[in-house]
Amino acid sequence: MKQIENGPQWRVTLKEAWPLCLSYTPIGLACGILLHAAGFNTILTGLVSVFVFSGGAQFMIAQMLTTTAPILTIILMLFFLELRYALLGSSLAGYLKGQNHRFLFLFAVSMNDENYAINYLKFVTDRNWTPKDALQVEHWSLLVWTVSNIIGSLIGSAVQINLTVVNFALTALFLYMIVMQIKTRLILLISVIAGVLATFFMLLTKSTLGLVISTLVASFLGFMIESYVSKRWPKSHLLYKIHDPSGQPEVDKEDIEI
Repeated sequence: MKQIENGPQWRVTLKEAWPLCLSYTPIGLACGILLHAAGFNTILTGLVSVFVFSGGAQFMIAQMLTTTAPILTIILMLFFLELRYALLGSSLAGYLKGQNHRFLFLFAVSMNDENYAINYLKFVTDRNWTPKDALQVEHWSLLVWTVSNIIGSLIGSAVQINLTVVNFALTALFLYMIVMQIKTRLILLISVIAGVLATFFMLLTKSTLGLVISTLVASFLGFMIESYVSKRWPKSHLLYKIHDPSGQPEVDKEDIEI
């Protein structure tokens, strides 16, 4: 049985969000510096941080502007790059039933990959986790990201850093998110397939559009394999928990009655 934490709810949600906020600080500073180098002033940097709220998208905007890419090209790339949020948001729809349109709008515009992963994990593992808690996690991460971007913009003219290191920081962050989600051998298999597909489609398209295509293909493939294996071979090794020494298939938590 889960022990309910004491204290104000903002402190409970901050406890869940602070590792993400901590990781956002150096990346947000670097993003602010890069946006400043691309010609954004501090106000525009803050507005982009709030309305876009995507590290990958903001880095892409800055890089494409520095190479004088057409605005239409940038908009199309952003559309395809952020299209994945339609899939991420749909997976949380069942946990947000009963919320009004205003709440759903605020939730949608504040969601990104990292706070989605935190909220999805909490919704699955903690029955006391509410949509308002999830929204607070999103707002904590948005606040820290925006402040980091603004500070980075302010010091951008005075500090020179090698922005190549940011690519490794983003890679390390997403690898951590992947490792935290791997529970079964099937998820591990799909993760490897997704990596191979991402490499193939990025080489094929020569753009980040390959990431969108590979994400859609890998998600659909994972769904099909899981549905087929669960029906035909419910005790398949692909469904076994990786960290469970007993080697039992992963049990759907929604089927457990307490």
